[in-house]
Amino acid sequence: MLNERGALELVPDDWDLLPPGDAALSRRIKEDGPTITVIEVKGRKRFSRGIWAPAARIAALRTERAAECKDPAYLRRLGASRQRRVAAEEDYAEDFTAAVVTFLNFHPQHALLADTLARLIGAHATPVGSGTVARTRRIPLPARAEAATIAWLRHQTTGYDRMSIPREKGRRREVRRMLAQRSAQMLGQYRSGQTVDRARCPLYSALVPALPTRTIG
Repeated sequence: MLNERGALELVPDDWDLLPPGDAALSRRIKEDGPTITVIEVKGRKRFSRGIWAPAARIAALRTERAAECKDPAYLRRLGASRQRRVAAEEDYAEDFTAAVVTFLNFHPQHALLADTLARLIGAHATPVGSGTVARTRRIPLPARAEAATIAWLRHQTTGYDRMSIPREKGRRREVRRMLAQRSAQMLGQYRSGQTVDRARCPLYSALVPALPTRTIG
């Protein structure tokens, strides 16, 4: 097995591989002594493939973990913790959706469209594991809202997903920049309050399925 420096690293004979899946057990294995974490790199993504550790230590901690999972007090704490996480995620989804509405800055006459668009973007971007920019903490919330909006518009109101883009360095970034400019122009119509030709507007067409029936027409 190659380590992070590209050198061959041998795994002791009395070690075993703990597969991923139990975060608490994995954390305890790492805290309890020497380990080797297996990471598979595919492009820019990194995937955990397990942790090598002494087999006896894995067995002991696994038994300890199994007993803990049957403890009523632990189950109560676990349930409370899950409820807190769910509440926190719901709060974040609402904060993110509000940030999208702020970024859109639509004229009051288009308020319903802004709210509908923000809800759709939030539902797509905020779930845990979505892998979208909304899940990163590296940039401020307003920047996340802007980036997620531009990405949603790119996929829902342009032909980006059907484009055949040459595999040239910077070409995809160039196409995205061009489409972002078009999206900005489209949003500008709704921000200024000018009359929009709904029959020819790709944004309105994308929102129609989510709009109340009485607003369509």
